[in-house]
Parts: sequence; C-alpha cells; structure tokens
Amino acid sequence: MACFLVPTGEAIVTTIMTKAFRSKEKEEALNPDVGDVKEAVEAKIPFSKKLSWLNKMLWGGSALLAFEHIWHGEVVPWFPFLTAMENVDEAAAMLHEMSTVGVSMAVLVTVVWGIMVMVSKTMEKGVEKNNISKADIRSK
Repeated sequence: MACFLVPTGEAIVTTIMTKAFRSKEKEEALNPDVGDVKEAVEAKIPFSKKLSWLNKMLWGGSALLAFEHIWHGEVVPWFPFLTAMENVDEAAAMLHEMSTVGVSMAVLVTVVWGIMVMVSKTMEKGVEKNNISKADIRSK
C-alpha cells in the first residue's frame, strides 16, 4: 500500500547527509594542513561517495516500488493519493504494512550497503598496504 514511503524517507535523509559530507570533504581538501598524507588518501573512497551508494539504492528501490503500487492502483493522482487513506480500516492496515514491510526493506537495503562499505574498506586497506610496500622497496 505505502511501504515505499519508508525507504523514500530514508533516501531523503541520506541525500541531505551526502551533501553535508561532500561539502565537509571539500573544505578538508582545501585545507593545506591535511596534505601531509596525500598518498594514503588517494587509495580511499570518500564517505560521501559511499553514502551516495546507499542513496542511489534507496531512491531506485523506492521508485520501483512506487511504480509497482501505481500499476496496481494503490497510488492515484488525486487526493488523498493513497487509496488506503480513503477508509480508516485500510489506513490502519497501511500503517501496519509501512511499519513491518517498509521498515524491513529499508533495513535490508542499509545492511547490504553496510556490507558493501566493509568490503570497500577491506579493499582500501589492501591497496594501502601495497602502496606502503612499494614505498619501502623504492627507498632501499
């Protein structure tokens, strides 16, 4: 009925957070005091980029679910937009669906993103170790 609204809400929050992290990272990049560890930073993916992965997953899933709900006539282009809002009994079922199915979907997408971030951090550590060992070889 309206389960797509929960991941959509999370997507709105992550969009705001991504923009905030991106502007903070730009400020740090312009700060000359941070330039000492430039080679180590080159191998790392900025957190704003990783957060944008979650953002894209949430927006894409929400759009697909919204399309599916439109296709089945659960979302209409006139007020109150959700057909479940026309009847009190259906509204209660809609809220139950949002709190169970919607939250479950949002949590699942976030967990998958968390696994992606852990894998990317592991890969970054491998690249960083490889860069350090190459630097040791060059200095000898």
